[in-house]
Amino acid sequence: MADFIYQEPFPIETDRTEYRLLTKDYVKVVECDGRKILKVDPKGLELLAKEAYSDVSFYLRASHLQKLATILKDPEATDNDKFVAYTMLMNQCVAAEGELPTCQDTGTAICIGHKGEDVYTGANDAECISRGVYETYKERNLRYSQVVPFTMTEEKNSATNLPAQIDIYGGHPGMEYEFLFITKGGGSANKTFL
Repeated sequence: MADFIYQEPFPIETDRTEYRLLTKDYVKVVECDGRKILKVDPKGLELLAKEAYSDVSFYLRASHLQKLATILKDPEATDNDKFVAYTMLMNQCVAAEGELPTCQDTGTAICIGHKGEDVYTGANDAECISRGVYETYKERNLRYSQVVPFTMTEEKNSATNLPAQIDIYGGHPGMEYEFLFITKGGGSANKTFL
């Protein structure tokens, strides 16, 4: 029999994502029984979710935009390739103004979190993240598209874009709390299967 070896599925070797600092508020390191704990104020989770769903709805990463621009200069790209890339770039120029989102299908908000064992919030994290989703859809021009059933044959738009799908996994060692924020328009269902 082979020796036991544990490996993270789909490990990210180098994260090249460019992050921005929202605030230094809402987090601090405290000590409990000689152990360092990352204490996160629940308001920080709300703010993070609110900003994340706003960003994911209106902006694309600079690296993605660069890839689209590269298609326009690629001598092997077809006219159709260039048309699609150009149209996507033009759409992104409109979305970046903050009035119309990148995709009009801004339905299900999905959050996948990985919470280290040394992270403490003292709150229902999913509820805090849901409030951030609620605030984003309330304040930004995003379409409410969540339908909730009332009976076997009757359903109604929730008018809040809730419930969101929030999956928080724990048990990893450390003081890190990692999040993946996805919206339906970005192919969220397929991404969560991956």
